[in-house]
Amino acid sequence: MKISTSVLSVVNDNLEEIFLKLDKTSTDYIHLDVIDGVFAPDKTDFLKYKETLLKVSKPLDVHLMVNDVETYIENYKVLNPDIITFHLEVTNEVDKYIKKVKTFSKVGISIKPSTSVEELAPYLDKIDVVLVMCAEPGRGGQSFMDMTGKLKELNKLRNANHYHYQIEVDCGINRETIKKVELADIVAVGSYITGAIDYEEQIRNLIN
Repeated sequence: MKISTSVLSVVNDNLEEIFLKLDKTSTDYIHLDVIDGVFAPDKTDFLKYKETLLKVSKPLDVHLMVNDVETYIENYKVLNPDIITFHLEVTNEVDKYIKKVKTFSKVGISIKPSTSVEELAPYLDKIDVVLVMCAEPGRGGQSFMDMTGKLKELNKLRNANHYHYQIEVDCGINRETIKKVELADIVAVGSYITGAIDYEEQIRNLIN
């Protein structure tokens, strides 16, 4: 299981310092929750930290919680992300955006707690990541919603059809809730790590 550390809960702090601090840890990814204030409450934009983000060695896991998917894909291309994930709920042009992202990055599709796995079916053979939300998109620090059923379904579909996507979960992950997402390949973790003084200790607590 890989750890993707989200900075959403510390977005108003000194992010340049936090990115550099995370880069020295064993986290597998730095997770950027990009929010437009329309699809989800609050608003975040990490492009102003471009210079710092291009310096870090950790791959970037960019989660677009936005309505204007095309514009944000193009904007965030400059950060050379390893993964760009957009939400299934915001567009009828899913195939178009899958192709667009795949020209420069791995592509993921995210689903909210109320969205069924069945709605992903036409795209599961084309994508690299399925991101399952364990809370509503937007603010960090929300309570964890158990999505075990979705994880089992996605794992079953992957095995039965020889799909190659990774399963990622996001929201409310800590030392206890991580036990409920053991089928996930990647876990996006925010305040449990960034709310502590010692990031590395918290990461080790999760994976040991």
